[in-house]
Amino acid sequence: MRTLATNWIDYECLDAGNGQKVERWKDIILKRPDPQAVWTFDDKQYKYDAIYHRSNKGGGSWQFNKKLPEFWTINYKDLTFKVSPTNFKHTGIFPEQAVNWDFMMDKIQNCDHEVKVLNLFAYTGCATMACSKAGASEVVHVDASKGMIEWAKQNMQLSHLENNKIRFIVDDVLKFVQREKRRGHKYHGIVMDPPSYGRGPNNELWKLEDQLYELINSCLDILDDDPLFFIINCYTTGFSNIVLENILKQTILKKYNFGKIETGEIGLPIKKDHMILPCGIYGRFYQ
Repeated sequence: MRTLATNWIDYECLDAGNGQKVERWKDIILKRPDPQAVWTFDDKQYKYDAIYHRSNKGGGSWQFNKKLPEFWTINYKDLTFKVSPTNFKHTGIFPEQAVNWDFMMDKIQNCDHEVKVLNLFAYTGCATMACSKAGASEVVHVDASKGMIEWAKQNMQLSHLENNKIRFIVDDVLKFVQREKRRGHKYHGIVMDPPSYGRGPNNELWKLEDQLYELINSCLDILDDDPLFFIINCYTTGFSNIVLENILKQTILKKYNFGKIETGEIGLPIKKDHMILPCGIYGRFYQ
């Protein structure tokens, strides 16, 4: 299945190719590398406010063609998020993930009981804010980076959710999930966006292909007996949605055989030529 993030107004993927993508973030035009955009395009037709250049030594830097604010905001429906070009290319938002925000918001809004959600590898908290805005009774936001947690708190304030129950946890996700099991805590919805490779706050090693299966099984120990959803996003090159489907069949569907699983690709519509920019895969369990 292919799912596209088509409900944006403040964001647009204008064009892509030559290993680059051209994006409009409200009224600011950025050009950033994208390894999926292996086709060609004429990038001289655009006037860029900033361009990210990769370094041969790793990492990279921004070339600013005009003075930009340190950060600005964009809206998605009733949510407001901070945007800022970072030294590692990111802006604080993965706009393609709006398809999952919409999915979770719909599930929460149409649920007839309180919903507690766990967001793992939660980054700047767009999914956290979407679930809270939709009416989740509590959202627990877990990320290994203190800086990302602070950014997420800013997004909470920008979206006027500071009076909602949102808990921010700086921790290694697997250790946190295992502790939640010992505490006897349960969640109606779990969403995770694991990186291919990473480090926890105490230098714990995370490698997707080695630890995803263990993490999913650990999450099943804290998923409610009547779960609302379980969502995994994945950007790892070579990790197909069929692999993710097989893992979900062996884990969550074996325990909750009354539900459904759905896997596929997530993409962004490209304004020029009506093409699609692939942005990873997803797997969902729901009733």
